[in-house]
Amino acid sequence: MDLEQLKLDLKNMIIEECEKDDISAEDIANDVELFSNASGLELDSLDALQISMGLQNRFGIRLGDSKDFRRVVTTIDNLAKYVSEHNA
Repeated sequence: MDLEQLKLDLKNMIIEECEKDDISAEDIANDVELFSNASGLELDSLDALQISMGLQNRFGIRLGDSKDFRRVVTTIDNLAKYVSEHNA
């Protein structure tokens, strides 16, 4: 899969899983911390769980604990790199 397409798919998954219908994929910068105010997503711990489940359901990627999640799900760029390296 093309890395740019993967980034778009990840953005759309986050929007859908976290029910952030007021933001579009184009509004999410690839290099901005997802769990920061700068992202515009206003994500919380429940959203983290939703994202984790979305990654497992859509990409077969399981992030075992919160340390792994915080290490991987930082920016769209970092998440896409991880998914492309670990996607079966």
